[in-house]
Amino acid sequence: MSAAPIMAPRPAIRLLSETTANRIAAGEVVERPAAALKEIVENALDAGALRIAVTLEGGGMDRILVEDDGIGMGPDDLALAVERHATSKLPEEATLFRIATLGFRGEALPSIGAVARLSITSCPRDGAAHRINVEGGLKSDVAPASGAPGTRVEVRDLFFATPARRKFLKHPRTEAEHAVEAVRRLALAWPEVAFRVESDGREVLSLPAADQEGRIRQVLGAAFAAAAVPVEAVSETLDISGLAALPSHHRPTTLGQHLVVNRRPVRDPLLRVALRVAYRDVIPQGRHPVAALFLQVPPESVDVNVHPMKTELRFRDGEAVRGALISTLRKSLAIGAGTVVAVPSLAGATPVAGFSEALPVLPQSMPRPAGLPQPRLPLGFRPPSLPPPAPEPVDAAHPLGRAVAQILDTFIIAEAADGSLVLVDQHAAHERLTHEALSAQLLDGGVRAQPLLVPAVVDMPNADAARLLGAAEALARLGLEIEGFGAGAVLVRSLPALLGAADPAPLLRDMAEELAVDAESTALERKLDAAIARLACHGSIRAGRRMNAAEMDALLRQMEATPRAATCSHGRPTVLKLDAAALERMFGRR
Repeated sequence: MSAAPIMAPRPAIRLLSETTANRIAAGEVVERPAAALKEIVENALDAGALRIAVTLEGGGMDRILVEDDGIGMGPDDLALAVERHATSKLPEEATLFRIATLGFRGEALPSIGAVARLSITSCPRDGAAHRINVEGGLKSDVAPASGAPGTRVEVRDLFFATPARRKFLKHPRTEAEHAVEAVRRLALAWPEVAFRVESDGREVLSLPAADQEGRIRQVLGAAFAAAAVPVEAVSETLDISGLAALPSHHRPTTLGQHLVVNRRPVRDPLLRVALRVAYRDVIPQGRHPVAALFLQVPPESVDVNVHPMKTELRFRDGEAVRGALISTLRKSLAIGAGTVVAVPSLAGATPVAGFSEALPVLPQSMPRPAGLPQPRLPLGFRPPSLPPPAPEPVDAAHPLGRAVAQILDTFIIAEAADGSLVLVDQHAAHERLTHEALSAQLLDGGVRAQPLLVPAVVDMPNADAARLLGAAEALARLGLEIEGFGAGAVLVRSLPALLGAADPAPLLRDMAEELAVDAESTALERKLDAAIARLACHGSIRAGRRMNAAEMDALLRQMEATPRAATCSHGRPTVLKLDAAALERMFGRR
């Protein structure tokens, strides 16, 4: 018989030392230099600062310096500021469920002091300056110091006390980028505060105080502001404001989404889902909208005590917030194509190949050298004896202007009242018009159907036929009436009237594919949206069809009056506009 294994004695339970506990907590609060900087800047904002200056060295790993002009602290408060769970922001325990400040946990400064060399100098507006140091969790006494009113927080050698954590940090340049982005997001939420950031001796951010729209322009750039529409909704329990980019302005990631709740930058999944749903049928699949949105809710209706980083929220009535945001965004985006027209990027424009890049031209004002013959007009061309009649002026009430020509039997060229060149994709534009018309009919009770004189039989794989027949009730609401016709066949009795004499076979095959892609979704609304988009595509003017001037002008007028007409049902642009400045850039004049 083998001997029983010897059991090691169970270690006695003991309390961790304060230094060890703080270093463990620091792993949640101080993930990287950007996190430490965010906490310090939030403290400055809570202290009423109107000017905040940040200095970074080595991406913040070597040094972080934050100077503010806030209310400052006296010696007693300064001593408590580096104690764990000491805060001035929760005057009563019950206020944990009604937090109106950025910070409230009392963890940031002691956590930073546990893993770095921390020095805080603070001076109240009506008192003297004092300083306290914390190095690897060891606190010094508070001592008199010199300093201007406000607070100066310096962090050196981040994670020197936990070298294993420092090894996980990225290149200093990468860490600096994260740190600057943290300040930028806070600056977006606090436009009345001036921010300045210097990294390794170079100024990388300078934002003077501004209003909300001005700060959006400072942070996200004039290009975003020019391609965005205002978002605004006010109710008793929720205020929404900000700017949302038009569907033509989208990104491959969600980095362009800036969400602020009660002046706190957040990365809340519920709000991001609302953004995605609002833009779902106006931007290409796999792309993401760009927006700067500010929500104000009663503090008691949102829980910010979810994670130490305080970037996640829990709304008391999340569905109401989600629905309100979707509705507000859709209302803001429901504009005609003429309201704001997408402007393409011309950065990569090049001269047309096959032409000389250096044709000598003598200005008329320059005297012609002796002996140089007078130039002849080529190909026997002679100027007309009378100038052609001036065209009728373009009506300024029509933002998309007057149709001039159709090229490649696909694109409409128009001239706007300001002389800009307008280009329209006739199929994409009519697809959006059909989509909105179908959606309007659906909201009114159902899409008007046109019975076929002779029902059509469409053969398809058994799985596709079964998928369509399973959605027959929903498709009937769209004016598409079908029924089974044996194995692998579907009988079509009517089509949506807006589609005209469309061929039902390719339509049904595309609809089956659309339903297969969306099979995991059980929401009827989502399936109907996808089906309407597919119907609109089949019911639109196709590329390759010749249009006369009256038809082209009629299409432009409909686009100006139709919501979301700047993109097709798949999110592609329907119209592009080239003003004088854009054309000059294309030809190298700017």
